Amino acid sequence: MNSTIAGISYRAVIGRRRIWLLVLLPAALLGLAVLLRLVGSADERSAVVLMQTFAIGTMLPLVGLIVGTGVIGPEVDDGTIVHLLAKPISRPVIAQTKFLVAASLLAAFAAVPTFLASYLLVGTESGVATGFGLGALAGGIAYAAVFLLLGVLTKHAVAVGIVYALVWEGLVGSLVPGARQFSIQQWAKSIADQISTSAFLETDVALSFAVPALIVVTVGTVVWAGQRLRSFSLTGDE
Repeated sequence: MNSTIAGISYRAVIGRRRIWLLVLLPAALLGLAVLLRLVGSADERSAVVLMQTFAIGTMLPLVGLIVGTGVIGPEVDDGTIVHLLAKPISRPVIAQTKFLVAASLLAAFAAVPTFLASYLLVGTESGVATGFGLGALAGGIAYAAVFLLLGVLTKHAVAVGIVYALVWEGLVGSLVPGARQFSIQQWAKSIADQISTSAFLETDVALSFAVPALIVVTVGTVVWAGQRLRSFSLTGDE
């Protein structure tokens, strides 16, 4: 990990308007949890539904998109990536550093709020908070890698990422049984289901598939991003 690149990447995400979206999404989740508690609906079923539909199903991929593309997308768009690549730093190290930055931001703005919202609703009951917190962490790390790769592959990473998040993860991955095996959301829910004993949480993807899939996707996309950076032209044509 390169500390200079990490600092630049953190500023690229937190120092821009993206920070408001990063704050808004977890704030909305926590606000919904507080509202449910105030109206007397803070039960295990409500907690599981909220975590599945909003925390894992909506907030996690969107935060992943904002952060994953944000750590490198702007540099590709405005051409400043050329100056970074001209420095004597390994391209894979650049990709790995940006991935670690994105993963840490996903932990802070997605996994932690997911745990806190669950805890506000049901405390430690049935391991719901711990399960969804760890599920969001694992899924967020994978999203960080996937959206980082998109930021390297195309200048239209945000548009492509929105289509991926809404169509594949939101519709196909949720509604088509066979496609669930290849959905990061479903893998995250599988981890939550393994840790939680809640009767309201059921998943179709076995943990024995979800964990290796998360590892393969995360490692594979980060390696791919590093190799892709090797092919970038220093003339600014890429």
